[in-house]
Amino acid sequence: MRILGIDPGTAKLGWGIIEFALKRKKINDGNGVNLIAYGCIETKAGEIVGKRLLLIRNQLTLIIKKYKPDQVAVEQLFFGVNSRTAMSVGQARGVIILTAEEQEMQLFEYQGLSVKKTLTGFGHTDKKKMQEAVGKYLLMSVLPKPDDAADALAIAICHCMKIREIKSAKKK
Repeated sequence: MRILGIDPGTAKLGWGIIEFALKRKKINDGNGVNLIAYGCIETKAGEIVGKRLLLIRNQLTLIIKKYKPDQVAVEQLFFGVNSRTAMSVGQARGVIILTAEEQEMQLFEYQGLSVKKTLTGFGHTDKKKMQEAVGKYLLMSVLPKPDDAADALAIAICHCMKIREIKSAKKK
């Protein structure tokens, strides 16, 4: 199964695709998860918001068509101190949800704290530790960069782990 993880943003939208076996225990020599691809969709500051969102939609559609993921996992919106950032991320999430629906893909959402806790055991882990956890989990020789892409991979890994938990619980 292929999972597309997305860390939403308007300036930088991180994405990452992993593949794992539902029935077999291992795909690679590690934990049964393969890294397929990752990166960022970047838009220009100062560009009209509608054009930035259209670019995100178009690029995300191309990624989905190229890598053919089975499911999409996206980080839920966290309302922190900066409401302007929250609005911008909310707009990007809307485009992600719309694009997933257009491509007839099932979408799952995870809180950032939950993703961090799932991968590191601590919900307030910093960016560097998350990159290290993702790199270790995916047996990468270099840390995934930028951190937006690493966060997207973390979301995909978290979704993979949740699927395995559910499958394991059903067997009991």
